[in-house]
Amino acid sequence: MSHIIVFGAGGRVGRAAVSEAAARGHEVTAVVRDPGRHPDLAADGVTVVPGDATDGAAVARLAAGHEAAVNAAARLDVPAEEFFTGAAEAMVTGLTEAGVRRFLTLGIASTLETSPGVRVMDDPGFPEPYRAFSQGHVAEFDVLRGAPEELDWLMVVPPMDLDAEAPRTGRYRTARGRLIDGGGRIAHGDLAVALLDEIERPRHRRIQLAVAGEVPSLAPEPGH
Repeated sequence: MSHIIVFGAGGRVGRAAVSEAAARGHEVTAVVRDPGRHPDLAADGVTVVPGDATDGAAVARLAAGHEAAVNAAARLDVPAEEFFTGAAEAMVTGLTEAGVRRFLTLGIASTLETSPGVRVMDDPGFPEPYRAFSQGHVAEFDVLRGAPEELDWLMVVPPMDLDAEAPRTGRYRTARGRLIDGGGRIAHGDLAVALLDEIERPRHRRIQLAVAGEVPSLAPEPGH
């Protein structure tokens, strides 16, 4: 058992991470901006607290005593580059001060490469509003690459299609920094499995790690 803190715990990915961590027997601190809006988040092994993912001092205070941290926070009412850069800087500063070694944050698939040196967002036809949001995660990644060596960080990047309705299977695929062929969807529960696996048994460090659900097998037609 370890102590894990999840920022942005009120969102779908954050909730899935909290649930998976608690189910595995970890003690979880779930950080949200307004606990009153998430009365159902508290559970056995889960403590809900208010906090701001862009406030380095708050991150340091809340994260003290935890072995690992997950950041699933996002804001649509703040320019993406401002928010994700601010959150990355606060996480690097606060978690380092608190002595938290393992840190996982969520990226976005449009920043992954489709071929060497070419990202999804580099396509001339890529929608400009989404490009600005993607650039926020590019800036976040740049901040992380400058983090002190003692912060063992990983940016976990799900496909564009996160399926809230799909059941958790416990299976997923990974790739280093590139879009996964045929990996257009993953269940929130399976993304949480990937996050917790990397906390419990770290295999990747200081990179973008793409994750995707398994490609469904085609069932044979009756009589074949």
